[in-house]
Amino acid sequence: MALAKLKAFVDSSAPVAIRGTDAQDVKREDPRPPWRRHLRLYVAALAVLLALAALISVFATWAAAEPKVRAARLRVATVEQGEFVRDVVAQGTVTAAVSPTLFAIAEGTVSYAVRAGDAVEKGQVLASIDSPALRNEYEKEQATLDAMDAALARQEIEIRRQILSSQQKADLADVTIQAAERELKRSEEAWAQRVISERDYQRARDDLATAKLEFAHARQTAELERDSLALELRARRRDRDRQRLVVENLKRRVEALTVRSPVSGMVANLAQAEKATLQENAPLLTVVDLTAFEIEFQVAETYAREIKPGMLAEITLDGRTHAGEVTAISPEVREGEVTGRVRFTGTQSGGLRQNQRATVRIVLDQRPSVVKFERGPFIDQASRAVYVVRGDYAVRTEVTLGSGSVSEVEVVRGLAPGDRVIVSDLREFGNVPRLRIID
Repeated sequence: MALAKLKAFVDSSAPVAIRGTDAQDVKREDPRPPWRRHLRLYVAALAVLLALAALISVFATWAAAEPKVRAARLRVATVEQGEFVRDVVAQGTVTAAVSPTLFAIAEGTVSYAVRAGDAVEKGQVLASIDSPALRNEYEKEQATLDAMDAALARQEIEIRRQILSSQQKADLADVTIQAAERELKRSEEAWAQRVISERDYQRARDDLATAKLEFAHARQTAELERDSLALELRARRRDRDRQRLVVENLKRRVEALTVRSPVSGMVANLAQAEKATLQENAPLLTVVDLTAFEIEFQVAETYAREIKPGMLAEITLDGRTHAGEVTAISPEVREGEVTGRVRFTGTQSGGLRQNQRATVRIVLDQRPSVVKFERGPFIDQASRAVYVVRGDYAVRTEVTLGSGSVSEVEVVRGLAPGDRVIVSDLREFGNVPRLRIID
């Protein structure tokens, strides 16, 4: 029975068709216009367009903010490899290499024989000084010298007399020896015959010995006296010679009262008025040698250690270049500059004038096969980066620069021959990595 109920339940669970609501649904049309029905699509598209416009605006703003520089204002130098000459250029003035100033040798009154601007020859009389004190001193010392010469002459005569007297005593002692020898010979003969006593014989021997001793003493005394007199005479001669030097010096000073030109040239100026009373060593006048000029220049102290006497130089005067050589460089620094001198090694330019302006170029170093480029006003050895032209852009490039000359600078690292370097002033752009070059 239970099985029959289960079978009946299964049979009752078979699928039965269910009626839907399709018959009740009614199709209705959307009353909105088509543009409103697609409003969301239009809004999304507009948002995309606005985003794209914003992106284009940002890009345009960024492009407009990129630094630009006109090609017309740029000065470009090409890196090349060749001979490198390191030099320094300085301004200088023409100055006379020989321009002695003459001074008064003693106090007195000056009288000039020339005027400023007069041409003079070497040895020509320029002025004379009337110095009574110097002339009086010279005459007094000359009189003293004459007196010493007379005293020395008398001393020489006296010395000869004393030497003669000493020699006479020695000669007399020699004669006494000869007489004693003869007497001893006779005494020996007599003693041999026993004609005289032994006492007389011994006396004769003693007389000979005494005569020899006196002769030896007389000769030594004469030699000592001769040496003493010679020493005294030498001392007197030295005193006389010393006095002669004094007189000769005074004579030169008296002769120097007549002032003569030491060189041929021109009188630059007169330091005193005519008939002026002046002291010793007072300046009288200056003479300029017009045949020997030098250039006196000033250069920055940074080059002072590198400039040495003997270096080659070029002198530019009135547009003409002359060969020169450094003759001196001052060890003193004044206001950051050092003074030096350059002389002409070739033919000196004619018509030079004192204090005429000139340009001096001194060669410090010269080497072949060096990578270099033209030096601009804002490029020097201290520069750590330069702008190199790459197409339409100027790219900031790190470099190492070496020695620099007036017109060129050496490249140690960072550039190669053929690179184009901007040497204009670009400091207004700071250190931007690159600049756009526009026409």
